[in-house]
Amino acid sequence: MELNLTKPIIFFDLETTGINIAKDRVVEIAILKVFPNGNKESKTWLVNPEMPIPVASSEIHGITDDKVANEPTFKELSVNINEMIAGCDLAGFNSNRFDIPVLAEELMRAGIDFDMKDRKAVDVQVIFHKKEQRTLSAGYQFYCGQELVGAHGAEADTNATYEILLAQLDKYDDIENTVDALSEYSTHGKRADFAGFVLMNDEDQETFSFGKYKGRTVEDVFKENPGYNSWIQNADFPLYTKKVLREIKQRMTVPKKKLTDAEKLQALQQKFNFR
Repeated sequence: MELNLTKPIIFFDLETTGINIAKDRVVEIAILKVFPNGNKESKTWLVNPEMPIPVASSEIHGITDDKVANEPTFKELSVNINEMIAGCDLAGFNSNRFDIPVLAEELMRAGIDFDMKDRKAVDVQVIFHKKEQRTLSAGYQFYCGQELVGAHGAEADTNATYEILLAQLDKYDDIENTVDALSEYSTHGKRADFAGFVLMNDEDQETFSFGKYKGRTVEDVFKENPGYNSWIQNADFPLYTKKVLREIKQRMTVPKKKLTDAEKLQALQQKFNFR
């Protein structure tokens, strides 16, 4: 089975200093780029996070402060990473809830305006959990019949994720082999941001998922409490969440188009005729 692609897709995995999307930093990134013709390109970087790596995190992925002391920072790598993923859909294991949000934070922190508007996201873990309820290592054993050597290493996890998705497509006839279908199937719910602070309701309106305004539309809240956006922009929220809310605020404040004299005359004529 090969992926049915209309444009390249990036499989990637991050090892980090922790699990706080807004505060923790990347210490390793592995990227596997798969092209529609089946060609592949891969790259793995160790990254200096510019902060101490907690012992608990090092025990999981094996990356210590000494190991990354002389490695480039994410900002130094950001242009290369952004060029590699440009125009591509994204895929990973638990990527919708963790890897994509962290990648967005790191790129935006480096001054690159990351966006998902023209991308699809495929989360292989969601497909796995909907079908089998397992971890990555168990998934690799279940779908590929192999033990995952080097688990919690970004490169091993990235390649295993790609192989699992191919095996899933072989196994499940009811999953369509297109990125659009895979993205829809592997999404828990529609979010306006990555972290889930802003959700989309049934009317496709942005709503808050937290705090005293939980369940209310962002536009209604901003109209009622204009200072709420300022509070969020200065609080400890992910950069992408802040970006989404800024864009909603800007959308609300776009000046109305001024009517030309001809349009004003036409409006008056319509008003008169209506009466």
